[in-house]
Amino acid sequence: MSGGTARTAPASPSRPPGEGAVSVLWSFGKCLAALLPVYLAGYYGFSISLVLLGLMVYMGYKHGRQEKEMRLKSSMFLLENEMEFTTQKLFRARRDLPPWVSFPDVEKVEWLNKILQQAWPFVGQYLEKLLVGTIAPAIRASSIHLQTLNFTKVNLGEKALKLVGVKAHTEHDKRQVMLDLYLYAGDVEINVEIKKYFCKAGVKGVQLHGKLRVILEPLIGDVPLVGAVTMFFIRRPKLDINWTGLTNLLDIPGLAMSDTMIMDAIASHLVLPNRLTIPLVADLHVAQLRSPLPRGVVRIHLLEAEDLTAKDTVIKGLIDGKSDPYAVLRVGTQIFTSHHVDSNLNPQWREMYEVIVHEVPGQELEVEVFDKDPDQDDFLGVIQKNQNLTAKTADPPSAAILAIYLDQAYELPMRKGNKDPSPMVQISVQDTTKESKTCYGTNSPVWEDAFTFFIQDPRKQDIDIQFQVKDDDRALSLGSLTIPLNRLLESNELTLDQWFQLENSGSASRLYAKIVLRGVLRIHLVEAQNLIAKDNFMGGMVKGKSDPYVKIRVAGITFRSHTIKENLNPVWNELFEVILTQLPGQEVQFELFDKDIDQDDFLGFKLNLRDIISAQFIDTWYTLNDVKSGRVHLVMEWLSRVTELSRLEQSQQSYQNKVVPSAAVLFVYVERAHGLPLKKNGKEPKAGVEVTLKNVSYKTKVCERSTSPRWDEAFHFLVRDPRDETLTLSHSWSQTLGSLTVLLREVLSESGLVLDQWFNLDGALPESQILLRVTIK
Repeated sequence: MSGGTARTAPASPSRPPGEGAVSVLWSFGKCLAALLPVYLAGYYGFSISLVLLGLMVYMGYKHGRQEKEMRLKSSMFLLENEMEFTTQKLFRARRDLPPWVSFPDVEKVEWLNKILQQAWPFVGQYLEKLLVGTIAPAIRASSIHLQTLNFTKVNLGEKALKLVGVKAHTEHDKRQVMLDLYLYAGDVEINVEIKKYFCKAGVKGVQLHGKLRVILEPLIGDVPLVGAVTMFFIRRPKLDINWTGLTNLLDIPGLAMSDTMIMDAIASHLVLPNRLTIPLVADLHVAQLRSPLPRGVVRIHLLEAEDLTAKDTVIKGLIDGKSDPYAVLRVGTQIFTSHHVDSNLNPQWREMYEVIVHEVPGQELEVEVFDKDPDQDDFLGVIQKNQNLTAKTADPPSAAILAIYLDQAYELPMRKGNKDPSPMVQISVQDTTKESKTCYGTNSPVWEDAFTFFIQDPRKQDIDIQFQVKDDDRALSLGSLTIPLNRLLESNELTLDQWFQLENSGSASRLYAKIVLRGVLRIHLVEAQNLIAKDNFMGGMVKGKSDPYVKIRVAGITFRSHTIKENLNPVWNELFEVILTQLPGQEVQFELFDKDIDQDDFLGFKLNLRDIISAQFIDTWYTLNDVKSGRVHLVMEWLSRVTELSRLEQSQQSYQNKVVPSAAVLFVYVERAHGLPLKKNGKEPKAGVEVTLKNVSYKTKVCERSTSPRWDEAFHFLVRDPRDETLTLSHSWSQTLGSLTVLLREVLSESGLVLDQWFNLDGALPESQILLRVTIK
């Protein structure tokens, strides 16, 4: 082809005049040939079944030929687009590769794996002693059906627990070491024998892999250099168990076993927000490490999907159908389910969810799409985002967060007959009351519990923090304590960490607690103007534009706005909030970048946090440093007084229309039940409670067999409109033991917005009741 000419499409050849007539005659002949067998069958008196059989054979032949042609066309298409498909397959397979391949900052630790491999036989010896000497006696004592249980074989195998990769986070807090361990475990064999039922069963192979976060804090200047070790899975690990003799185990009364039950047990202790904390030194606030302040709230908008797979086909795929898609969103143990859209491959949900974020970096948002079916839902795909989930928090916020770490008490009064009490503590702030766990049979209990309260106006003089120490039955008071909030405001670093003398108690009765008040800094990134153009062409002869985005760093947390393409006057309208867990005094650093392929160009400035706190509210334009032009519009507020909220909200409404956020927080405390019905076989049930509000649900632990179980567990929900929402509770999830529905508008009519009483269970016995405390904050 010559340089100055262009190739034109060849003209389609004209058809001869007689070709159209021949085509019509050929089509007419094929129709006659198709009708000829029917005519002959009628003429000679053959049965109609022969005609139908012939049609079926012909249809089968035609369908097979069409499938063969489709396979051939697919092969040719794949051959022509080999590069694109190979790239997509490699991208999808990245999550199956070792983490150090996908993420450059994840390190290989083969030296540590060699140490584990060398020590693995001795780990097996320790585990065998633990199972045989400690765990087996505890299991035998837990049930009369398991009194003859013995571990006959404990073998961890030759393959040791393997660390696929380790990532160290050193950029957030210099007082801790944070590690992410990518684990893989397998090759385990454990056999169990229960002689009473002639039962032999066990496990032959366990596949466990997930990301375990280990935090070493606080770092101290003495041996062992670390105060405690905290560990947890950021998301549920994947577990696959190869059971042997599982049917024998299921035949034993009172024993249920499955991969899901074991995974639920792991999640209840080791998946966020649950943490396992092991103190290494004395006099350490374990509750503060086990239950730190949440990092924020994320609002997720589930909008729509496109080009989903059609799963509902007809006649084994001969006729294409559609799907009835719905989405499941997971962040840690928080699960949300959208409504399903009937017969639509491009569904629109338009739903919003708000989730509590406990840990950054590392928490993932996982979205799974399913096709709703009567029998089993079909899986349509997964989306995973591993991002800084604290980027956008819910509004309107409270002005401050009050954290109370209840440690222990000393020399509480004895019960009648000089018997040890079983103390628990009720902590009340304004109209919100929370309860600690119960320590049985001691007058010097150690609770190590943590509680969080939202404070609308910490400068009010009539806010008190009230502690009521009571016996297990809530009737006998063991002491009380009242701390005015203004005492906390006047204390050093807004913290009280000490022993408190109890009132209406013994002369030596004391309670140790740490009380911390922290404010919220709210930043509204509005817009920028007159930015300089960084994307120039031909050595600057042709002026381009910029692709600006902003990074905000404060209190060890980094927020990032979205990038706006080719715009020197971008409008972001993004809102960020951070809970300041340390004394204010550091800077808020704003960094403005131009997004480039190789290296982003930097334009930035810093603000002193103390200036924001002293001004309480700032709404102004800031000029960029060391550049010819450019300024950024920010609205910032130190939320220490609720009266300031109205100004920020008014300014926001002038910039953007936002989806209505949650208006309140619902706290549900599930205490206990009595009079539950027996199972069909006459045995007492193992009862658990599932608490549901809209499409968000939580499950309590499962109590041992009893018709009067006790849970003492608390949950919280984000509520958009308390007047129009319903709380649902159901007992157990294998056999229904009763249910309860609570209209939230009933709570609004109660004094202090607290509903604390016994409720009758529906679908149970007349005497079946559950004790709940429902509070709206």
